[in-house]
Amino acid sequence: MNRLKKRYKEEIVPSLKSQLGLGNKMEVPKVEKICVSVCLSEAVQNQKLLNTVIDELTAITGQKAVITRAKKAISNFKLREGLAIGARVTLRRENMWVFLDKLLNLTLPRVRDFRGLPSKGFDGRGNYNMGLKEQIVFPEINYDRVDKVHGMNITICTNARNDMHGKALLEALGMPFRK
Repeated sequence: MNRLKKRYKEEIVPSLKSQLGLGNKMEVPKVEKICVSVCLSEAVQNQKLLNTVIDELTAITGQKAVITRAKKAISNFKLREGLAIGARVTLRRENMWVFLDKLLNLTLPRVRDFRGLPSKGFDGRGNYNMGLKEQIVFPEINYDRVDKVHGMNITICTNARNDMHGKALLEALGMPFRK
């Protein structure tokens, strides 16, 4: 069992139960899935960039990335419907806990000029969205082999009732929010 998952079950669930005033431990919010996505505008002209993005995303998450395609054609961007423009991964169970542990303890401290994550990333239902500007902050990425530096979107989906419960969960897990 992952150390973050073990800490969640043994320490965080009882503390959140008392902190949020919940009657049952099944009411305590938990992380359900993590979605990591990358979209490249340069993939329209050079489809080979997408293969490196998929390889990098697979190395970062430990799970094979899926190609995302354009839903609509937009002539101003030279984009055709069905053209491959990005990749995404949905992590659940053990892969999710491993990625979250790595994100909190290894990756976020390596971000340049990091002062904490903004609290504005919540969507009203307890889910948190954040963006990274560079993929090179992950330890799996070899900086010498990177063709193009790109960012990624990370969505942490919880079963929390509201943003307050979701933020309490993520703070208990160790998410560094700005004060």
